[in-house]
Amino acid sequence: MNRIYLLTLTFICTVSLSAQLTGPARIGQYGFTQLLVNGWAQSSGMGNANSSGVSGVEAFYLNVAGLGKINGTELAFSRCSWLGGTGININSFGFGQKVGEGVVGLSVTSFSIGQIPITTYDQPDGGIGTYKPSISNINLGYAYNFSEKIAAGINVKLVSESTPEVRVSAMAFDVGLQYGDYMTKKPIKYLNPDRNPAALRGSDIRFGVSIKNLGTDAKYSGDGLAFKSRSSEANYDRTTSQRADKTPMPSLINIGVGYDMRLDGDSSLYWHRLTAAFSFTNHTAMNNQSSLGLEYSYKEMLMFRVGYNYEKGGFKYETRNNAYTGLNLGATVQIPVSKVTNTGLRDLIAVDYSFRSTRPFSGTHTFGVRISIN
Repeated sequence: MNRIYLLTLTFICTVSLSAQLTGPARIGQYGFTQLLVNGWAQSSGMGNANSSGVSGVEAFYLNVAGLGKINGTELAFSRCSWLGGTGININSFGFGQKVGEGVVGLSVTSFSIGQIPITTYDQPDGGIGTYKPSISNINLGYAYNFSEKIAAGINVKLVSESTPEVRVSAMAFDVGLQYGDYMTKKPIKYLNPDRNPAALRGSDIRFGVSIKNLGTDAKYSGDGLAFKSRSSEANYDRTTSQRADKTPMPSLINIGVGYDMRLDGDSSLYWHRLTAAFSFTNHTAMNNQSSLGLEYSYKEMLMFRVGYNYEKGGFKYETRNNAYTGLNLGATVQIPVSKVTNTGLRDLIAVDYSFRSTRPFSGTHTFGVRISIN
């Protein structure tokens, strides 16, 4: 009964917040839009569609409840070449540790934008040096497993942007909920498929809800908002400071569902899996998106992914408001590095890759490495 209450309360809160966040007239008025960029390889290769089943450190981006799927310790590193040709790279690091029935985690994302020429009113062509912006997100999260089917999580994040003369920082938080038998299948699929996985398989359907980037507005500040001018009434210079308007967070709500399909002819095996996932994202800072993704897995050692994101006007270049065209591709090679323990788990090393199609630019490539110590 408590599970029903929890799910009902989550649904009511989600619908209520969704009504408040909807507002296409406000699109383009939000800051901190780097929070909408996924720097991880697994989830981006599936088009961000798997919010109901995302697990481990990557759950910091899609649904923090998935952090609770870590069985011991997980380390993850990712390098994303964002919008190829721009010279922008995204570096992400994450750590998760199981503590009792929950998992505590930390992730840091840093944007490397490179050197930008300094220009002034008198020297618009530069030639007087360069500067390097700093953009980073720090996340501290906790997820708790209420049962084998229900996990919930909360994430507190610090967002900062700065140049030598202008800076801003703000706090925000995410909350998430996942419902499904994801964990009951994983120990058997990791990676001893001869042990009759059907005996421990639960239901194949999963649900997920996440609310992200809820926080206070922030203001830019610094000497870069001031300028010097010559008084027309007296022979002296004066400095005028401009007041920046408040910058709201790009809040969003994500609702997803996933379904695992067994492709083995022998019911005692679970070597071939096909997962279909769908999610709907209600944005404040951009058009709402619908995402559909597929993942094929062979013995949980080799995985291929494809995803597609749709938003209003997305089929035509002339009406699209996004550099991404919608197509996402990904793959994972996952290698066991220990024997199966009495829990059915193995230590793993995995290499992830994803590609996101764009126009213009030459796409976004992301490489990642994960280490799981169970």
